[in-house]
Amino acid sequence: MLILGLGYTTTRLARRLVDNGWQVTATRRQGDGDAIAFDSDDVAAAIDTATHILSSVPPVDDHDPVLTRYGARLAAAPAHWVGYLSSTGVYGDAGGAWVDEASPVGFGRRSARMAADLAWQQLRDDVRVFRLPGIYGPRRSVIDRVRAGAAQRIDAPLHRFSRVHVDDIVRSVEASFDRGAPGVFNIADEEPATSAAVIEYACNLLGMTYPPLESLDEARMSPMARGFYAESRQVAAGKMTRELGIRLTYPDFRSGLRACL
Repeated sequence: MLILGLGYTTTRLARRLVDNGWQVTATRRQGDGDAIAFDSDDVAAAIDTATHILSSVPPVDDHDPVLTRYGARLAAAPAHWVGYLSSTGVYGDAGGAWVDEASPVGFGRRSARMAADLAWQQLRDDVRVFRLPGIYGPRRSVIDRVRAGAAQRIDAPLHRFSRVHVDDIVRSVEASFDRGAPGVFNIADEEPATSAAVIEYACNLLGMTYPPLESLDEARMSPMARGFYAESRQVAAGKMTRELGIRLTYPDFRSGLRACL
């Protein structure tokens, strides 16, 4: 396996694969003990020899760095499995409605992500694109924000969003090695919910007082955080279940947060 972009999710995947006897090569922007540098000559050699290739590198400005630098080589690579970790942000605002893999894309804030998503699909006919909502897991969840006093409880009862536990992403990617045709897969849990509901449950687990309920107008947030509330959608992942045979370990935020705790 060659992993382009060793981050939170792909580190979990790499560890699981190594434990199962795989040889894993990974890249980071700058090389370190766990990964080679993205610009290293060793990357081209790894592309030419890997049986499985996965990119988790997000777009930078208006382009995908992996496709810009290695697109032609990836298109010709002998690998029999190629994957890309994308985002459900490509669906944009659905007004709280459900979206699935057949829903239109390109109506949201993430035009560069949408372009990268489509470019990976067009790169070769065996690519699997995994569209991911909010990712959480150990040491990276609302539990950590509540403990740090950084969680904001926003009064937006009509704003629902989907999420997925990092280990369910790993299981889904691994399942796709042997199951499911190439194409797009939403990977998400079964219970979209409001941000306030998730924060309140985390507070209950920790025995902490809820943060004050604020309106969007009252809340002091970065433009990025405020943009999160500009789009509302619920992500359907039935294709994941049907084609990859996945039954989620954490089908809702409650089971996932209990595991994080």
